[in-house]
Amino acid sequence: MTRQAPAARPTRRATLGLLAAGMALPARLPAAAPATAPAGGARPGAYMLGADISWVPEDEAAGARYFDGPASRDPIAILRDAGFNYIRLRIFVDPARGYSAAAPDRAWGGLRQTVTLGARVKAAGMGLALSFHYSDSWADPEHQRPPAAWAQFGPAALARAVEAHTRDTLRAMRAGGAPVDMVVIGNEITFGMLWPQGRVRLAATTGNPVTDANHRDVGAIGGFDGLAQFLRAGIAGARAAEPGAFIQLHNHLGRRWPVVREWTDALVARGVDFDVIGFSCYQQLAQGDWQRTFDAFLDRYPDKGLLVAEYSSRKRYLNDLVHALPGNRGWGTFIWEPIRHQEAVFDRNGRNAGGGPKPDLLAQGLNGAEAPGGLIATAPPAPVPPHPMMGVGGDYHANALLDTYRRIAHDYGLR
Repeated sequence: MTRQAPAARPTRRATLGLLAAGMALPARLPAAAPATAPAGGARPGAYMLGADISWVPEDEAAGARYFDGPASRDPIAILRDAGFNYIRLRIFVDPARGYSAAAPDRAWGGLRQTVTLGARVKAAGMGLALSFHYSDSWADPEHQRPPAAWAQFGPAALARAVEAHTRDTLRAMRAGGAPVDMVVIGNEITFGMLWPQGRVRLAATTGNPVTDANHRDVGAIGGFDGLAQFLRAGIAGARAAEPGAFIQLHNHLGRRWPVVREWTDALVARGVDFDVIGFSCYQQLAQGDWQRTFDAFLDRYPDKGLLVAEYSSRKRYLNDLVHALPGNRGWGTFIWEPIRHQEAVFDRNGRNAGGGPKPDLLAQGLNGAEAPGGLIATAPPAPVPPHPMMGVGGDYHANALLDTYRRIAHDYGLR
């Protein structure tokens, strides 16, 4: 692509909005321990039985209550007591200009809300992963729009913004009592991040004609050189702030080994240094696709670990698959929004709060998580609109699916 002239170095307000969020960093921060990389990609401790629960503050503000028995309880405590030991949260750059435009004063998914929720996670004695959406709203396989404050930046300025945003966010998390244990540099970045300058064009097909059509004719892009530049910047920011945190990259096609191989080879060749790859695992083309990808990944990249970064159904199957990987190189799983997404572990109004399971195979019907907001293969999907609902209240009651996790935790020696 034609590269723009580098813009002026972004200010702290432009890179993160710490000042806009009213959060000043202290002059001295508690020291973070240096990293101890796991040997041969092995997981660095207990199996991670994780969940992303970033919607909880919105739902609580709308009046949500959570039950696993007669009395309402903190949902984090309910999950912890069922055996979960890790929580993942997501963070946007300036959600008041995107995801939370309908409630800009609350800035859901922004720094202040994420620090507060992260502190609750740490107070519960759980591990904390933070997924950086380098956008003001959802970043996913169909949307990777730069934050409004970065819209005019050239590649060098974008890289500086990514590094500063990552570093300053993690320092603010630590200062607020929520030090991060694992940093996810970008969300579902199979096709890159910060489009078009960090967008990639894959030679391998995804096996999903909708996704392939949406990414076939994308014009001038930065390619893997651009993506790697931004990832290296994010990793540098993470290591400056939290040298003890593990670095995860996130590819949404855990079912498609040719895509994973092309993507990972390209990033490794460009000096992107990470500890673990996270896969989204919502659907397969054929039974056994996830197993084939996991086995091939471990064989090709002997110093890396893997985990399932997002899933909903096939709870026992996926956890057993990851837990059994040789050399303890399966780090764990993170179910996405298990309180009210797809096959949720809570009921609301007498029914599954997420609507229940979705098709396992693509041939049975396309799960929206495969191509969020881009299910019609006619043109690239429109920009993500403001989130239509800021929280879903009501009473959430743990259902029998939560017992599945109690059994998993028991069988894996986590309880």
